[in-house]
Amino acid sequence: MIEEKDVGESKTQVFSGITSAQYAKLVEKVNAAGIEISGNSGRASKMGVDVAWSYTEASQQLELTCLHTPFFLSTDEVNAKLRDLVSEALSS
Repeated sequence: MIEEKDVGESKTQVFSGITSAQYAKLVEKVNAAGIEISGNSGRASKMGVDVAWSYTEASQQLELTCLHTPFFLSTDEVNAKLRDLVSEALSS
């Protein structure tokens, strides 16, 4: 399940029902794409896109927030790519 919450100009995407094994698979996929993330929360940047994440194992909830994009890319485009990335990781 995906839910969105407004955070200033950005929207936080909340993914529910993410097991720790699925989260580990997602982290592996993101790292393979050249975006270094580790741990259950933090910030990562690549090519002008700045994203924050927070995973809570107890509630099996992952929150992703696009904090900044370059002028030629919208937050909605980044959020769509993040949704696709999560969906791909969960289906594999």
